[in-house]
Amino acid sequence: MDQIAYVNGSFVPLSEAKVSVLDRGFLFADGIYEVAAVLDGKLIDNASHLARLERSVGEIALALPETTARIEEIQKELVKRNDLVNGMVYLEVTRGADKSRDFAFPRGVKPTLVMFTSAKDIVDAPSAKTGIHVITVPDIRWVRRDIKSVALLAQVLAKQAAAEAGAAEAWMIEDGKVTEGGSSSAFILTQDNVIVTRQNGSEILPGCTRKAVVKLAEEHQFRVEERPFSVDEALAAKEAFITSATVFVQAVVSIDGKKVADGKPGPIASRLREIYVDFARATAT
Repeated sequence: MDQIAYVNGSFVPLSEAKVSVLDRGFLFADGIYEVAAVLDGKLIDNASHLARLERSVGEIALALPETTARIEEIQKELVKRNDLVNGMVYLEVTRGADKSRDFAFPRGVKPTLVMFTSAKDIVDAPSAKTGIHVITVPDIRWVRRDIKSVALLAQVLAKQAAAEAGAAEAWMIEDGKVTEGGSSSAFILTQDNVIVTRQNGSEILPGCTRKAVVKLAEEHQFRVEERPFSVDEALAAKEAFITSATVFVQAVVSIDGKKVADGKPGPIASRLREIYVDFARATAT
């Protein structure tokens, strides 16, 4: 059965979901996106994702065509119509389609809003048990990485390099420090048991899962320090891991082919994953 997508006010079969070739998201990457996880048929930490959506569109002066309350209704309706148990809901809003390809913002054009779902067993993913391999690449992105822009070419190239190297993620490096992964936030556990992750700023996306994991770690009496760290520091760490809406918490077992500790998922990353899954199930809507 064909999946159901949402396009500008209508629920349609995914195979029939279309936007104009003049849409500014297609022509200029003039848009914002969000991805919310679904667990047991419910949205995970969705209020945080919608708050970030509002912030991102505000940073580029893009008006949402629907209220966030209505957007959540549509998300839930898509979950229902697609019988989605575990996976994600993708949302994208662009500045819409004008009559020509002009760089300046068009007037009188309604923004485009599209959504669709994907099935994925996040909790029982094999990589959650084995950990993942990452490579490092130069961070060649623009300077406003705090905006969740659909302009993801640098991340695409980083992810492709990772795939070609047999890795699951690429950590991007700037000024000798790790900024973040191609689609994740980066963490290490130092030898003195401090969880370290880069502080929020224009250099990284303020990850919703990162935010929740930091809060949960502190609530469970883990020490957390928000600052940049180097690859050498990561390789000397007890553990390394990533967070994102589509992996929750996953251990990193090697960086550029070099083992982190014994090359196996560590107890702290594993415990934080358990804590986050419990949080996700308890707060899902």
